[in-house]
Amino acid sequence: MYTIRDIARLAGVSVATVSGVFNNKPTVKPALVERVKKAMAALDYHPDQVARSLRLRRTCTVGMVIADVTNPFFTDVIRGVEKEAQSNGYSVILCDANEDPGLERHYLSTLFSRRVDGVLLAPTSSPSVQESHIHKRFPIVLIDRIPLGFAGDAVMTDNFSAAYDGTRHLIELGHRQIAIITGQLNLSNGLDRLDGFRKALQEEHLALPDKYLQRGDFQLESGYQCGLELMRLPMPPTAIFSCNNRMTLGLMRALGELHVHCPEAVSVLGFDDFEWSAYFTPRLTTIAQPAFEMGRQAMQILLRKLQAPAENNGIADEIPKTTVRLKAELRVRDSTAAPASVHEVQKENATLEISH
Repeated sequence: MYTIRDIARLAGVSVATVSGVFNNKPTVKPALVERVKKAMAALDYHPDQVARSLRLRRTCTVGMVIADVTNPFFTDVIRGVEKEAQSNGYSVILCDANEDPGLERHYLSTLFSRRVDGVLLAPTSSPSVQESHIHKRFPIVLIDRIPLGFAGDAVMTDNFSAAYDGTRHLIELGHRQIAIITGQLNLSNGLDRLDGFRKALQEEHLALPDKYLQRGDFQLESGYQCGLELMRLPMPPTAIFSCNNRMTLGLMRALGELHVHCPEAVSVLGFDDFEWSAYFTPRLTTIAQPAFEMGRQAMQILLRKLQAPAENNGIADEIPKTTVRLKAELRVRDSTAAPASVHEVQKENATLEISH
């Protein structure tokens, strides 16, 4: 079995230099790093991570618990996390809670037993993240969602402003009967999007009938059922704001089954952008979250937290809490247009102008 001394001898460098490469020290010259890596490859050498963890008292591994790994939004978040982690010599253990609070708690306990250095969490509706013993186990940073009452580090979209701007877009098109399919209202993203929606309506003195406020749960089936209920109303809305990508898919299925044409009969505004949004029929107008950047910045905050205990004499409570809200982007495509009544007025005005 080869040792670090064998690597140093083959690379023609000191043992300290090889150690510096293993620990990602920036003081090692790139040319020497390359020589050490070539020597490691030639000898098929792999550092003993267990021994290294015991020596450094850290594993250089973080856990990541995602509420729903099948959601394309979280795919980009994960990419951002892994990019930043790899750049800093960290590995990521990914866990999918599948919107199950019990599974979320199980994974948090498992990650603790694996002695990960910290955790990134996109929580379910579970209150587990709010429990004090979770914070005492390891540093934790929340992504995208914050349970009500949580006080800690988090990175998310500015959901209030994003929903407000999206709703303003519908209003400026001439819509007055606007419905919403919300997400979970015990999580910050669901509640903030509803609040931004309400604010835009209130500024224009527009009513929000009870039937136009449909409570979803961020899942496809809820978007489908809410869409059916909205379009079967005696006076259906002329526009619907769907508060995440999976519910938008369910909504579009409902419109298709009822043979309701979008945007001729109803405009649809979605939250979250898909890679294939521009190829959907009609091309979907969406509010795009900076998912990759969200993951990257969350990992940056966690890395700072991992370094902070030594700087604060181990008193974690003295470390300032960080909440980052990133700006979303409204991407206007074909699923939103002026309501039929506005089209009729515009047509009449055009006819009058021609006759004159």
